[in-house]
Amino acid sequence: MTALAPLESLYEGTPGRGVDVPLPAQLQALYGRLPFPPHPGRPYLIGNLVTTVDGVVSLSAPGQDGGKEISGFNQHDRMVMGLLRAVADAVIVGAGTLRAAPDQVWTAAHIYPALAEIYQQLRNTLGKSGPPLNVIVTARGEVDLRLPVFQSGEVPVLIVTTPQGADHIRRRELPPSVEIAIAEGGERLGGRAILDAVALARRGQGDVTLVEGGPQLMGGLFEEHCLDELFLTLAPQVAGRDGTVERPGFVAGQRFAPEQPLWGTLAGVKRSGSHLFLRYAFDTTR
Repeated sequence: MTALAPLESLYEGTPGRGVDVPLPAQLQALYGRLPFPPHPGRPYLIGNLVTTVDGVVSLSAPGQDGGKEISGFNQHDRMVMGLLRAVADAVIVGAGTLRAAPDQVWTAAHIYPALAEIYQQLRNTLGKSGPPLNVIVTARGEVDLRLPVFQSGEVPVLIVTTPQGADHIRRRELPPSVEIAIAEGGERLGGRAILDAVALARRGQGDVTLVEGGPQLMGGLFEEHCLDELFLTLAPQVAGRDGTVERPGFVAGQRFAPEQPLWGTLAGVKRSGSHLFLRYAFDTTR
């Protein structure tokens, strides 16, 4: 694998915005600073997604509906994904994201093995020697328990679901590393209910929670003003839409504008070739 060049920093947000994560020298050289604002008493929720120029996050084609096809298998995108997973205490994905990446285990080493030792060094420095909790969100409980994330034993897994979904899952044998949490709110999984279930499972511990989609999950988190920041990779690809299949953006199931548009604040821009790595902060106080 060709050695990565450092990301070019085009814009850094407000100076003094937060405390820098103590990155190992190699990650510091590749990425630059990674500050997070103070967030006493609660985990800081960040999202990480990749989209085409025309706003497509999945090609919705068999075997080609994941983020790799959107980014063009960009190595810097995978490096950043690994970095954010390395600082996270929990990684949340929806059932659709799991189906799009059935072989995935949501750890830094899995997404970018070339830096596995450096990512682990960072986790050790942060006092997070074990892997992040992998959280799978599914309203109906329709997940394949034979997939590696459940069967490998590499990561602890929490399935957040509804009472109906829990009943469906419990009809099958549950691997020992997997737990089920029922989110409050009946048959609808709201953003804060999901986060509350994760916090309860972690017994209130955890500094950073990462969400990697999909669109329905992101829509619920934006609806309830849960997301503190979004790390968005903009890939220089135009995917197009012709109406034969749905090619979603990174938010679905919710409408904000023009009635209540959600405006973010640009917190950083980095570049690798024609790929842009954008960072937006959002107001979670409403």
